[in-house]
Amino acid sequence: MAAAAGEPVREWSSEKLHSDELAKKDIIAFLQQHASESFLTENKLLGNIKNVAKTAKKDQLIVAYEKLYASKRFKGKDAVGHVTKDVKDLKVNDGKAAEVKSEEVVDDGPPKYTKSILKKGDKTNFPKKGDTVHCWYTGTLEDGTVFDSNIPTGAKKKKGAKPLSFKVGIGKVIRGWDEALLTMTKGEKAKLEIQPEWAYGKKGQPDAKIPANAKLIFEVELVDID
Repeated sequence: MAAAAGEPVREWSSEKLHSDELAKKDIIAFLQQHASESFLTENKLLGNIKNVAKTAKKDQLIVAYEKLYASKRFKGKDAVGHVTKDVKDLKVNDGKAAEVKSEEVVDDGPPKYTKSILKKGDKTNFPKKGDTVHCWYTGTLEDGTVFDSNIPTGAKKKKGAKPLSFKVGIGKVIRGWDEALLTMTKGEKAKLEIQPEWAYGKKGQPDAKIPANAKLIFEVELVDID
């Protein structure tokens, strides 16, 4: 059967997938080449192929391979039903993440953020969609202006301070956060540079002094996962 337009041809038959001749790393390489980032994140297939192969069982990889074709979540084709382009939802002055109205949009290409690891996490505990995450963060504009932070400065404040807590991956915060946090592990601290499309878009966030079409930079520490 011919593949649909934009869909990669099936590399292996079911018999070949279960064959001992087919190595796990070959399946992982294929999935990393053709699957969307959110699909890879959900199935814990991101990262160095050798490292993924150490933790992934072949049966799980076969299931992911079949799931990819069933869901058609190929690169650039991933449907995301819980985010909007002009997200105005990371209102953290009160320590709580506000909900946003869900709208269905289509992933429009590569991820619109970059992540640099500042401190490694445990490399084991990744949050899943719907998990509650607890984060310390500082947000700045490109010129270095800090527009928000929940990191306490004084000793007294620090004692009573609590990290920002919200359910990840379901549109409670800007998309750049939702996508990036799913790639982080407990204890990890990272620098996120988020393009406007996955931040506050064309409208900006005037109340938080975030201009229109602003690229945002966050230092985020994933403290815990529930």
